Amino acid sequence: MAISYLKKADPRPVSENNGIRDIVAIMLNNIERDGEEAVRRYGEKLDGWTGEIVLSGADRKSACDRVPASLKDDIRFAHANILRFAEAQKATMGDCEIELIPGLIAGQRQIPVSSAGCYVPGGRYSHIASALMTITTAKVAGVPHITAVSPPRPGTGIPDAIVYAMDISGADLILNLGGVQGIAAMAQGLFGATPADILVGPGNSYVAEAKRMLFGRVGIDMFAGPTDSLIIADHTASVETVAWDLVSQAEHGADSPVWLVSTERALAESVMASVHTLIDSLPEPNASVARTAWVDRAEVILCDSRDEAASVSDHYAPEHLQVQAADLDWWLNRLTAYGSLFLGKETTVSFGDKTAGPNHVLPTSGAARYTGGLSVHKFTKTVTWQRCNEEASHQLAERTARISRMEGMEGHARAAELRQKLGAH
Repeated sequence: MAISYLKKADPRPVSENNGIRDIVAIMLNNIERDGEEAVRRYGEKLDGWTGEIVLSGADRKSACDRVPASLKDDIRFAHANILRFAEAQKATMGDCEIELIPGLIAGQRQIPVSSAGCYVPGGRYSHIASALMTITTAKVAGVPHITAVSPPRPGTGIPDAIVYAMDISGADLILNLGGVQGIAAMAQGLFGATPADILVGPGNSYVAEAKRMLFGRVGIDMFAGPTDSLIIADHTASVETVAWDLVSQAEHGADSPVWLVSTERALAESVMASVHTLIDSLPEPNASVARTAWVDRAEVILCDSRDEAASVSDHYAPEHLQVQAADLDWWLNRLTAYGSLFLGKETTVSFGDKTAGPNHVLPTSGAARYTGGLSVHKFTKTVTWQRCNEEASHQLAERTARISRMEGMEGHARAAELRQKLGAH
């Protein structure tokens, strides 16, 4: 392919992550041993929280009452879109059964997990939308018990707007907990929670590591890295729109990659020239974060054709993929590796992050090559069943016994042949 880099990032340093891994392992072990007492200690030390861990019904109502009416309306708008999209996803799932041979019937059932733990970030930013995305989706999937946690602010607890979002989304239990201690509390079922079958939601590197370490004992949505975004732009794109969309995503974090893939050198160079001015117009610390991300992690790639641009995009497999180019249907049918796709200049990743409806918990670090984002499917087990009559049982037994003996599994063969004897009686 005839591609060239107008801006190329240095490879991300290979991180052993040993420091974080060791800290998280110690915390999880301590919480496993000391339970709620250890969680309280970590909550006080790391979040400065000495209040109640469980948010009472009265405190939940008070927090909701304090949210301004206009913000409530905005949150309800986003919730309605997320709810409708999750319901549409669920409608694509279904039970089935089929008669494979005469007398052999097999099928599948869709069964929601019994409990879910939803982590809502609350560090630099108050992630109202993450509460809506995780809890609403679990609720639509039919999960009977949902616990939600978020880092409390010293002296005040979880921000009121997050509590309101958790409440309207259907959280059964809300805990004033962040970080590793919040993840561990949901996994173990502390403070009255039902032990989580699955843990979902974005978080910092410590949260991500805690989920990774607990995977197997519980399910998780995905292994998360820094959020990333890629824009494909041709001659029809606006320099200002492309530049702002890149900057807005760089705002996520200093280690968040943003990539521009373009077939137009003039456009790409103009975007590069305007980015710094746009970043400088942001308030702090947003500007510093976005500036570092742009300098260290951004790339601008020039391609000769749209086929090359699509191939480059599929190679990167971005979490968020925007297309600001002509013939949007062509791109929709051609692109194959992304967490969520945004077609046309009228939409933006910011819509998807907050209000549009499709889930914003998405695969990062190239994982979109093999998986999608959070959905009702993540909270649902697809299980299978089978039964057969005597005629089918005899046919299966004969063939199963022969295959089993060829494999050297005599016990399997005899268990199969027993079905022929049972039928003879």
